[in-house]
Amino acid sequence: MAAISLRSVTKTYGDHGPVILRDVDLEIGNHEFCVFLGPSGCGKSTLLRIIAGLEDPTSGEIAIGGRRVNEIAPAQRGVAMVFQSYALFPHMTVAENIGFGLKIAKTPPEEVRRRVKEAATILQLDTLLDRKPKSLSGGQRQRVAIGRAIVREPGVFLFDEPLSNLDATLRGKTRLEIARIHARFDQASTLYVTHDQIEAMTLADKIVLLNAGNNVERFGSIAQVGAPLELYHHPNSRFVAGFIGSPQMNFLDASVADISDDGVKVQLTHSSEYVVTRRPGAELCIGQQVTLGIRPEHLAIIDSDTRSATDSVLSRTISLIERLGEQTYLHCIETDGEQAGSSLMAKIQGNSTARPRDSIRMSVPAQHCHLFTADGRAVQ
Repeated sequence: MAAISLRSVTKTYGDHGPVILRDVDLEIGNHEFCVFLGPSGCGKSTLLRIIAGLEDPTSGEIAIGGRRVNEIAPAQRGVAMVFQSYALFPHMTVAENIGFGLKIAKTPPEEVRRRVKEAATILQLDTLLDRKPKSLSGGQRQRVAIGRAIVREPGVFLFDEPLSNLDATLRGKTRLEIARIHARFDQASTLYVTHDQIEAMTLADKIVLLNAGNNVERFGSIAQVGAPLELYHHPNSRFVAGFIGSPQMNFLDASVADISDDGVKVQLTHSSEYVVTRRPGAELCIGQQVTLGIRPEHLAIIDSDTRSATDSVLSRTISLIERLGEQTYLHCIETDGEQAGSSLMAKIQGNSTARPRDSIRMSVPAQHCHLFTADGRAVQ
């Protein structure tokens, strides 16, 4: 079993130094693929290194497989780590690099050869075992680094931004290989650090989204934990809503105009337009300042009033168009000129005939609207 438990883990540097991690409480199940996601400087890699034993927590407890490991050396924790840099020995062959850790651990040579061959087969490195790293591509070098972790047959795989040095095509291929490796080792858990939400959304069983900066002091290190689609559909704060999803969610300043059993009606601050949401309003009051959130993919251009009876309509002028082939992004402003907090982006089909300066009407589905209070909390 390779379940991981963190209890009140905090990391600071010095008595009065910055707080890197605060009060991290987390449960990671056996054979769970957990991704640590967040902006630069939020402590993702630090948390991974604490679990690996490469850094000590200032306070708190780490348990792996039900065993407290705070005082246990990294080599005895049953984990294997793949770093952002490949860290291969240039004078060794691929086979020697993959099997180096086993050799140091005095594993019998026949067992080393067996494990190296098995890892090479999994990673499609069979024909490259006699090559030196200098003759390998970036993707092949990263696979060698992953092979070095596989041969240890760990209970926990730790990946620290392993794809950041690869180009877009290789990132996609290597991401699939990591997913296959996780599925193949059906008893091992995987912890994966990234700032790339596409990696997080496609790989994770569970995402741990970490706060950064002042949010750590105010709310603790963990912003939200959950399945990828849970964070996408039900963010618990404006920070989570803005970080998950590409393009980013639109945020509009508004005030509460009406509260009913069906939801909340808000008036946009920079216009006379109203939007109806299906959010409960028990914690709100008339006139309260809020932020309305709507994802670009949930906005739709309408030619006539054919929207759902619960949908609101916003009138805008297209200021800029990004055509990406399959999708088109429309950057829109209010017809009488752009106001702070009133611009919108819509994500529509790539075959759209829309042009800059076109006036359009956009349907805003009530069920896809989000509301956030002044302190950033989601109205659930």
